Amino acid sequence: MEILSVRNLGKIYKGMVSYEALSNIDLSINQGEFVGIMGPSGSGKTTLLNMISTIDKPTSGEIRIGGEDPYGLSQDKLAMFRRRELGFVFQSFNLLNTLTIKENILLPLTLDGAPLGEMNEKVAALAEKLGITDILDKRTYEISGGQAQRTAIARALIHDPKLLLADEPTGNLDSKSAREVMEILEKRNREDQVTMLLVTHDAVAASYCSRVIFIKDGQLYNEIYCGESRTAFYQKIINVLSLLGGNGHEFPPVRI
Repeated sequence: MEILSVRNLGKIYKGMVSYEALSNIDLSINQGEFVGIMGPSGSGKTTLLNMISTIDKPTSGEIRIGGEDPYGLSQDKLAMFRRRELGFVFQSFNLLNTLTIKENILLPLTLDGAPLGEMNEKVAALAEKLGITDILDKRTYEISGGQAQRTAIARALIHDPKLLLADEPTGNLDSKSAREVMEILEKRNREDQVTMLLVTHDAVAASYCSRVIFIKDGQLYNEIYCGESRTAFYQKIINVLSLLGGNGHEFPPVRI
């Protein structure tokens, strides 16, 4: 079943000099896929993510999520759609430091007025899966970056979204925490069939996906599939990145 359908998508930013950030993007993601998007800075990958996450409106083309066109919805319905159908994981965690870890995770359900019993059950099950049961009563300043990102993943998954969108989720983490976070995302994708879209600069993070799409100068450049071996897939990603060009410092050094 197709969860995300992007057809002939274009984005032009108007100004003294108009700038075409994306053109003719076609992209489909099926239920249970884990797809990565890579490209040099300025390639348009963040613009694409912003349009899929309904933050920014396309100039042309269409986006459908679970068969629905979010841009055809009223502001109120769009806010609800974003809250119920999408899950977000950011580089900066975006946790509220006035709340405990458990309260942070429960935020989407709290906003929807879910029954307390159901909320407690869900958070206990998810915390167990993500290995954060023992920090649920702590505050954000009492936990590590890796634990903060796991908390953010739990918050993004608690309401069973149709699509999880992750923007550089390992960007603020050391390599060990980054690997743990990617293993968690990969496991939730594999075991719970959570559909995920990951934007990353990091070839190691991308190697956990089932396929990776490369964007260059606002257009689709290449697409590769994982196959059997993650190590071989990682090497394929590195090869495409070297062909893509861009500045050497944009892609982090090898760490596998």
